[in-house]
Amino acid sequence: MSAVLAQGDTTTTVLDPVGEVVEGIRNLDEACGGDPSWVCEQVYDATGNDTFAGLADWIVAKPLTILVIVVAAGLVARLARRVVTRFFTRLVARRSVEDAAAPRRRLTATVLTVTPGEGARTQARVHALTTVFRSLVTIVVWFVAVVAILGVLGVNLGPLIAATGVVGVALGFGAQNIVRDFLAGTFILLEDQYGVGDVVDLGEPKGTVEKITLRSTRLRDVHGTVWHVPNGQILRAANKSQEWARAVLDLEVATDADYDEVAAAIEAVAHAMADEPVWQADMLEPPELWGVEAFTATGYTVRLVVKTSPAAQFGVMRELRRRLREALVEQGAWAPAPPQELWVHDGDRHPPA
Repeated sequence: MSAVLAQGDTTTTVLDPVGEVVEGIRNLDEACGGDPSWVCEQVYDATGNDTFAGLADWIVAKPLTILVIVVAAGLVARLARRVVTRFFTRLVARRSVEDAAAPRRRLTATVLTVTPGEGARTQARVHALTTVFRSLVTIVVWFVAVVAILGVLGVNLGPLIAATGVVGVALGFGAQNIVRDFLAGTFILLEDQYGVGDVVDLGEPKGTVEKITLRSTRLRDVHGTVWHVPNGQILRAANKSQEWARAVLDLEVATDADYDEVAAAIEAVAHAMADEPVWQADMLEPPELWGVEAFTATGYTVRLVVKTSPAAQFGVMRELRRRLREALVEQGAWAPAPPQELWVHDGDRHPPA
C-alpha cells in the first residue's frame, strides 16, 4: 500500500512498510504454515519461492524433527527401563534383607532358595515385576512419541484422541479382571506372600508353586496336576513353607498304656532322630511333647510337635511316624484299630439291635 500527499504542484508517494511486512508474513505462512521451521524460513528468505520453501520443510525440517523425537524417545525409554529395574531390585532386596533378619528366614528346602533374601527366589520376583513395568513404561514413552510425530506431520489429533478414549473406556470395562489380576500379582510379589518352591494352600488348589507372574500363579499338587490360578481370584493364601514350619503328630496309644512310659519312649525316639546329622538341618528345635490331646474309643492321643525348616515338616513327620510306631509296638502301647462289623442285608432283613 502507498499514500499520496499533494504539496502544491508536487506529488509525493510514500510506501507503507507495514503493508510489505504483512504481505511477507502472509506469503511465509502460505509456504511454511502457521508455525514455520527454521529451514523453511531460511530457504524462503534466500529464494522467495513458496514451492522451494515447502519442499525444504518436508524434505529436511520434518524428517529431522521426527528423527530427533525418535532418538529422544529411545533414550528416555532406555533410561526409564533402567530406573524401573533399579527401583524394583532395591525394593525387593530391601524387603528380603528385612525378612532375613529373622532367624533361619527363608531356609526353604528347595534348590530355589540358596541363601536368605537372595538366590533364584529374589531374582524371580524382580524379573516378574520389572518385565511388566518396563513394558508399560516403554509403551507410554513411545505413545507420546507417536503423538508428537503426528503433530509434526500436521495430522489432526482431535478425532484420534477421541477414538482412543472410547477404545480405552471399552477396554477398561472388558479388562477389569485382568487389571485385578495384575494388581493382585504385584502385591503378592512385593509382599513376598509366597514364592517359587513354596508349598501353599490357595483354597481348592494346593501344592508346590512352580511359577508366578503378575497374571496368574502355577502350582502342582501331590497328584502331579498343574493348577493355573488367576491372582485376582486368590482370596487367601496359606503358605506352609515360609520362615518355619511345625510337624504335628497325634499318636494314639492303648488305654492301659502307662503315660509316663509312653512319653519317655516318644521323647527318646524324637530326640535321637533330632541328633542325627541327616535331620539336624530340618529339625530346628528339640521336639516337644505336649501331652494328652484327646481320648478315643480304644485309648488316648498324645501330641508331639517339632519346629522344622520350611517345607521340611512332611518328611520329618513321615520318618517320625515310622520310628514311633515301631517303638510303641515294641512297648505294647500301640492302640489297635477298633473292630468293625459289616452287615449286608436286603429290604426284608435288618441287623440285630
